[in-house]
Amino acid sequence: MDESGEPAIVPGDPAASYLMGQIEPVDGAAEMPKNPPPLASAEIETIRRWIAAGAHDDSPAAPLAFSRDNPPVYTRLPAITSVDATSAGNLLAVAGFHEVILLEASTGAPVGRLVGMSERIESVRFSPDGTRLAAAGGEPGRSGEIQIWNVASQELEVSKSFTYDTLRGVSWSPDGSLVAFGGTDNVVRAIDAVSGEQKVFQGAHEDWVLGTAFIADGTHIVSVARDMTCKLTETATERFIDNITSITPGALRGGLSAVVPLPGRDEILVGGADGSAKVYRVFRATPRKIGDDANLLRTLPGMPGRIFAVDISDDTKVLAAVSTIDGVSELCLWKAREQAEVPDDIMAILKKEAGQRSDEEKKQLTTFTNPAEEELARVPLPVAVYAACFLPSNEVAVGGADGMVRVFDQAGTEIRSFPVGSGAGCGGRRGGDLRPSGLAAAIGRKRGCGRARGRGASAGSGCSDRRVARGERRSQWSLRLRPAAGGGPHGRWLAGRCHASGEVCRQRQPRRKSARACCGRWPMGRGA
Repeated sequence: MDESGEPAIVPGDPAASYLMGQIEPVDGAAEMPKNPPPLASAEIETIRRWIAAGAHDDSPAAPLAFSRDNPPVYTRLPAITSVDATSAGNLLAVAGFHEVILLEASTGAPVGRLVGMSERIESVRFSPDGTRLAAAGGEPGRSGEIQIWNVASQELEVSKSFTYDTLRGVSWSPDGSLVAFGGTDNVVRAIDAVSGEQKVFQGAHEDWVLGTAFIADGTHIVSVARDMTCKLTETATERFIDNITSITPGALRGGLSAVVPLPGRDEILVGGADGSAKVYRVFRATPRKIGDDANLLRTLPGMPGRIFAVDISDDTKVLAAVSTIDGVSELCLWKAREQAEVPDDIMAILKKEAGQRSDEEKKQLTTFTNPAEEELARVPLPVAVYAACFLPSNEVAVGGADGMVRVFDQAGTEIRSFPVGSGAGCGGRRGGDLRPSGLAAAIGRKRGCGRARGRGASAGSGCSDRRVARGERRSQWSLRLRPAAGGGPHGRWLAGRCHASGEVCRQRQPRRKSARACCGRWPMGRGA
């Protein structure tokens, strides 16, 4: 009913509908819309036919409001973008669609479903004592959210929104008081794990922050990003301290996506787009020189594709990384060297600028950072893998696009596997009753691990990896290049469109870099 008392729409009778008189132009002008030009004749005719047909509301149904009592129902197993284990090793947390799925680590039996508002879960991490769980995610292209759950009660204790895209790379401080994470606004943040109050804001990165980790005493946060740098931030003052990696153009060959601290050491393990995991010293021992990468302690043998996750075993003796390219992956395991002082002759070389080093000195550096083969296992996997974590038993669990969790021993032998969707609403079935009764016992009594986890960023970006619960396949996404805004020579837009939903997403790519989709997922930026 309009303000004159006449019905705006009379179903089945366009002539009696006040709306038609408002939108039909007279002498080239119409009452609606208020600002010219009026609707095209074809648009007016569409409205007329709609009213004549009964004016039925054919707008899409509102999105489902998922909850513990109305969890997502999967049409096939969900892609796994993040996985983590409790310090006791009894539980695994796996990222799903609108939820984090809790499983028994030994059998894969479902234990709980932490269903929240965020459509996409990018990263999950248990607190050091295993009683709480942090999840970073959000609505791609719309909002980001940090969730902190009580594992025993399965209650959401903290929910905070940041930025206009999904958050990623979540990690806990060793004492469990802070939760750090990165975002697509190039900012590292940390919040109070109880109140949700922001405690750290650092915007030194120049591209998406994909991973974070606290060092052993919690005084600093290490972050990795698509800008090909690993940066150090002081927690108490929020100050940017240093670039841990080299910032010299060409020294690094791609964005960094995963980081984990080596417990009890002034060292971190990082991995990214160049497929080479590296161990770095956190605090600089030599003055920065042009072209140096003086904090580099070890370069591990290369892997095919992009490294999505790295980790170190609880006994600190084994390093792990998973990489993916063209839908296939590798899991690599290496011996972790004991922390040792850098020899004096190597330190003297590091103090020189790169251009002043002799060929013999360069050879010495290469020998130091690339030690003799210490590879324990290299396992090919027939599916794109995006997540990995060690269990306290020193087994390593990996997950990827097929929704399966595979567990390997340190020799690279698969010892068990199980589907994430089993009992969690897969195959069109409603999920089982996963109430918190008995869950406290499953958490285990082991407490005070003190291990700051920050193993890696989730794979892909925003819109291109919608969960299978929405019925979209990665193969439904197409990519194309467009000139940069203004037609300049400095870059181009990489655009993707979902053939099922028509959704479009864009990101800026340097012109000198080729645009390449890794494993059918959205490219992760520079160096892709």
